[in-house]
Amino acid sequence: MDPKDKKPFPLQPYWQLLIVGLVCMMVFLVLSNLRMAGFPGRPKELRFSQLVALVKQDRIQSLVIEKQSGSISGEFAPGAVAAEKNFVSKGEMESIAETLVPTLLEKKVEFEYRDPSWVWEAAPFMLYTLMFGAMFYFFIFRQMRGAGGGGILSFGKSRAIRITSDNNKKTFDDVAGIDEAREEVQEIIEFLRNPAKFQRLGGRLPKGVLLIGSPGTGKTLLAKAIAGEADVPFFSISGSDFVEMFVGVGASRVRDLFEQAKSNSPCIIFLDEIDAVGRKRANEVPGSGVESAQTLNAILVEMDGFSSDDSVIVIAATNRPDVLDPALLRPGRFDRHITVDLPDIRGREEILKVHSKGVTLEKGVNLTVIARGTPTFSGADLENLVNEAALIAVMRDLDSVTIECLEEARDKVKWGKEKRSRRMDEEERRATAIHEAGHALLMLLLPNATPLHKVTIIPRGRALGATMQLPEKDEYSMGRKRILHEITVLLGGRVAEELFLNDITSGASNDIERASYYSRAMICEWGMSEELGLIHYSDRGMSEHGFFEGREFSESTAEKIDNAVRGIIDKCHVEATELLKTHKSELDMLVAALLEFEALDREEVDQILKEKSLDTIRARRKAERESQDEKKQCREKKEAAERKREQIPDAPDSPPLPAV
Repeated sequence: MDPKDKKPFPLQPYWQLLIVGLVCMMVFLVLSNLRMAGFPGRPKELRFSQLVALVKQDRIQSLVIEKQSGSISGEFAPGAVAAEKNFVSKGEMESIAETLVPTLLEKKVEFEYRDPSWVWEAAPFMLYTLMFGAMFYFFIFRQMRGAGGGGILSFGKSRAIRITSDNNKKTFDDVAGIDEAREEVQEIIEFLRNPAKFQRLGGRLPKGVLLIGSPGTGKTLLAKAIAGEADVPFFSISGSDFVEMFVGVGASRVRDLFEQAKSNSPCIIFLDEIDAVGRKRANEVPGSGVESAQTLNAILVEMDGFSSDDSVIVIAATNRPDVLDPALLRPGRFDRHITVDLPDIRGREEILKVHSKGVTLEKGVNLTVIARGTPTFSGADLENLVNEAALIAVMRDLDSVTIECLEEARDKVKWGKEKRSRRMDEEERRATAIHEAGHALLMLLLPNATPLHKVTIIPRGRALGATMQLPEKDEYSMGRKRILHEITVLLGGRVAEELFLNDITSGASNDIERASYYSRAMICEWGMSEELGLIHYSDRGMSEHGFFEGREFSESTAEKIDNAVRGIIDKCHVEATELLKTHKSELDMLVAALLEFEALDREEVDQILKEKSLDTIRARRKAERESQDEKKQCREKKEAAERKREQIPDAPDSPPLPAV
């Protein structure tokens, strides 16, 4: 890099101000010294004894003494002193009035004893005050203005952002998978557009709407869509923007926000993450929640107090409704609660279509398959999935996003990225293959288990291998047979290790944890035990303060619960053992296939178990590799031809033919 091209390091504005201030101080000190010493040149020093001697020798005709600077000027006899102005130290100025003045009067020398003007005395102090005041202003006031918007005197001003149609492009077309919530907020839009339509029959729109849902379900997106659809002012602010270290600032900002809203009514106020200021006020340590309580009280008064306004609608969002104060949730304030759930399979497919509008998908990509394989994904997760799929397609030098890219992105988002660089020895790879093959085979053999989707021994996340399931539909409840088969599948990996590895590994820790949870929930929560009956057994009891402490059952009941849980686990363990022993040959085929191919989908697993051979899979994998290599070569040739075409200059125009 050429040193001439290097740009100087840019100084921040306050550093520039500091440098200028220091330079001004230095210039001022220099000028002050020059003035006090007799500007423009530095005068000669004259001792007081020499001055008295000159007076007594009649060598001074007239004299002017300046008290502040200590300078002496006047008419001197020839050869008395070389300079016209001399300097006497300030320490000797006190002796002038006592000794020199009587001598001057005695010798009848004309003299003037000047007391400096107050302007010269106050000038240094005033200059220093102005300089430090300017520095304080730029360092403190300007910084607070940049951080908070308005300076130190604007703490109580609202930080809400007013959203208009010019800076918000979100509409209901961008909201998918939450149709019921969209229909409920549609009433607000219709009311703001045509209030007479609702007031004709005496109806009143709810003053507050609370959006409740898990993170990433689209609460804030829904609010942005309301802002895009409604032709009214929309004020958006986060709950944390009300919180400050100074008591009373949050309440002041709430009042200022509603004043702005009332001056622009009808309008909408959106409070994001309202749990930051709307927490319960009970059971607090005195003095610990003064600021939050005042802020909450201000919100309560503005929403349903003497100063409330029916034309201001408040929409809030939270994922913690359990911590909100009851006064905030009662009718008259947030009297409509809209739950924004995780999308179902149809909603997930619609969300994938919305987010894939700007992505080049391969023809024939079926997003329903991806929607089926993402049962617990939120809207934000699905958006991340589509983005990851596009990045994977780019890294693979593909012209479009394929179904394989989408599936790899789904697995990456859910379980983590494949760690092909992690090297495992052959013994550990075989143990992982046996474990995952046990899971996969039981998924095929048990009719009530979730169907198999893919099995792999490639490390992903913290797992050395994974057996992935693909639900056929969304499930909102599970039957007893289904739960028992799921527990059996979870125990299949450990059972396969016991039968065919002659050892057990730590890879079944998560399987055992989940199996124990299902078994205990069957007994204590779901009433699926004949011995213990339809009773909810909680290990936490209700205290007088409303908290749970201790458990609600006796020691003998606890022993029965432990025995019942152990009985369910043992029963499923026996069933898994019998099935894997019976189908040992199929398990051996799956283990061999996993060791050779490392990953198998459901179709390949079914084909292996049907043909009892790996030849078909080998031929298919070989054909896929050859096809990928051929596409890569064609793409490289095409890119080389384009580069060559860009390097060849255009042929010059041929000269015109001579006229005949």
